[in-house]
Amino acid sequence: MNKIIVAVTLLVILAAVNWAIWDKEGHLAEGEVMYFELAPVDPRSLMQGDYMALNFALSNRIQSTLHQSRAGGDILKARNGYVVVRLDEKRIAHFQRLDNGDPLSENERRLGYRLRNGQVRFATNAFFFQEEEAERYESARYGQFRVNTDGEPLLVSLHNEALKSLSP
Repeated sequence: MNKIIVAVTLLVILAAVNWAIWDKEGHLAEGEVMYFELAPVDPRSLMQGDYMALNFALSNRIQSTLHQSRAGGDILKARNGYVVVRLDEKRIAHFQRLDNGDPLSENERRLGYRLRNGQVRFATNAFFFQEEEAERYESARYGQFRVNTDGEPLLVSLHNEALKSLSP
């Protein structure tokens, strides 16, 4: 009986992992392309290899708006929310407003964000790369994201000022 329980549990775990992988692959393949302007920092972590800590101009704008709208409120409370961005002709996302449920215009999109420890976060706050490739990413100015229909962004790559990919 114990062997059956272990086998069923293992199959359920494998199915869940494979479904999550399939879901993310679909998100990367079919998500809408958007660029977020970066405000990067380049720390080093000997335990994790080389990486670039990422901060987005959009995150800063959301955080500023939240602070203004919650004067004296508890901004450190963990919560999720949505922001409305406008896509320009290059598909760069620009802050419009915090989502209030109003209908979106043709060039507006709704994006999800997370508020953790007073910081606005999107899909990630770090971009990892192979050792000794830091120079390649020094000119990073934008992150390319794929955004699904639920407004969830996934970071795909880093790009320079001309939106040219910095990936090898």
